[in-house]
Amino acid sequence: MQPIINSQMPAFNLQAYQNGSFKTVNSDDVKGKWAIFFFYPADFTFVCPTELEDMADKYARFQEMGVEVYSVSTDTHFVHKAWHDASATIRKIKYPMLADHTGALSRAFGVLIEEDGLAYRGTFLVNPEGLIKIAEIHDNGIGRNADELLRKVEAAQFVASHPDQVCPAKWKKGDATLKPSIDLVGKI
Repeated sequence: MQPIINSQMPAFNLQAYQNGSFKTVNSDDVKGKWAIFFFYPADFTFVCPTELEDMADKYARFQEMGVEVYSVSTDTHFVHKAWHDASATIRKIKYPMLADHTGALSRAFGVLIEEDGLAYRGTFLVNPEGLIKIAEIHDNGIGRNADELLRKVEAAQFVASHPDQVCPAKWKKGDATLKPSIDLVGKI
């Protein structure tokens, strides 16, 4: 298995549902900005709407940070629209809902459950150069927390703009960072 961190985001071209319209989203649309790919198993399920609502509630904050959010499941864009129309929770979503009905993008990110045709709960942060900086995969019974993802994105953006520093455990924006050097060895 090859490490996914610092690998190039896979090329893709998918249909999406966003704000009442269908559109095409491809890997060229993502380059040059920060992006989160938020994989989930399927529409019309149980844990998924709680996570997608959590992301919807934080979407403005991600946008302020220059981050686009893409939710991804192996459903079609038609199913995304039907779910949006049927659920008050899903109607809160303003970010693009990518339709990976062939499983190609889920497979490329290593989250496709081949025998089920569904994705694990995978979260990936891609930097403006198209490199994957955060990769987290959960079993499908374990929901994620958008607040923790916000913190991780802030840390990734800080390190990207301050390459001589690193963010320690539980780091939050404004907290002290570390500057790796021989002087720190054994003193932390």
